[in-house]
Amino acid sequence: MTRRKDRERYLDMKHLNPEYTGFRGSAPGAAGAQTTPLETVTCSVCGRRRNVAIGTAMEEGDSYVCLSCREEQEAAAPAEET
Repeated sequence: MTRRKDRERYLDMKHLNPEYTGFRGSAPGAAGAQTTPLETVTCSVCGRRRNVAIGTAMEEGDSYVCLSCREEQEAAAPAEET
């Protein structure tokens, strides 16, 4: 988007809600304060590096399978059964 469109969208939101402070909020660090800590893990199927929650990374370790590969496996499984 262009700056003009961004500014127009901001003004529209400000018009609807006078307390609207913008996408990131007024507090410093507000955007990243609510995120889950991530760790980089390599998928054991496709070899791509993925950012996953630390808990998931610790549980699955080297046997981690990314969501894309899981979806492909699930899609292939019903086809094999019939």
